Amino acid sequence: MKDLSFYEWIENNAEKIKERNSSEMEDLIFRCADKHLEHIRNGDPFELGSSRPLDFGHWSAHKLEQMTDFEVLHGEAVSIGISIDVLYSYLIGNISREEAYRVVDLMNKLGLPIYHPILDTEEARFILLSGLLDFQEHLGGKLTIVLLEKLGVGKDYHHLDYPLVLKTLDLLKNFCQDQKPSL
Repeated sequence: MKDLSFYEWIENNAEKIKERNSSEMEDLIFRCADKHLEHIRNGDPFELGSSRPLDFGHWSAHKLEQMTDFEVLHGEAVSIGISIDVLYSYLIGNISREEAYRVVDLMNKLGLPIYHPILDTEEARFILLSGLLDFQEHLGGKLTIVLLEKLGVGKDYHHLDYPLVLKTLDLLKNFCQDQKPSL
C-alpha cells in the first residue's frame, strides 16, 4: 500500500511467488518484515492510538473470519478485505478502473481469495457492515479506514458509504464469476 515499487516487484514476480520459488519468497518475506518493522519503529507499535496502516483490508477481514467460524484464515480474509478496499477506492474516484482491476487481478494471480460466497446473503452483508462499528470501537471511538488515494499512497477516511460498500461486494462477486471486472 505504501510502496509502489514493491507492489510492482510483486506484480513482476507473481508467478514465481505463487509457485513458492524460494528466492522470490525469501525476498518477499524479508521485504514484508522490513515494512512491518518500519511501521513499528515509526508508528504505534502497541496500538494505543490508531493501528494504521496495518488496518488496510482489515475492517472487513476480522468480521469475515468470525462469520465463517474461522474457516477463512486471517491472511485469506485480509486478501478479500484488501480487494474490497481497493474497489471502494475506485468507486470513490481515488484510483482508476484499470488500477483497481490491476490490484484485484494480482491478488487473483497470486492465488489469494478475493471474495467468499458467504457474502451473497443480505444478512451476511449486514453483519459485515457491522464490522465497521466493531472496528470503530477497537480504535477508541473514531473510525479510521485507510484507503488508496493512489497506488502506493494511502489516505485516512472516517466514514464509509454503506450502499457503496455493497456495490463493491457485487463488483467482487462479478469479478469472481466472470474473471473480468464489471467495473
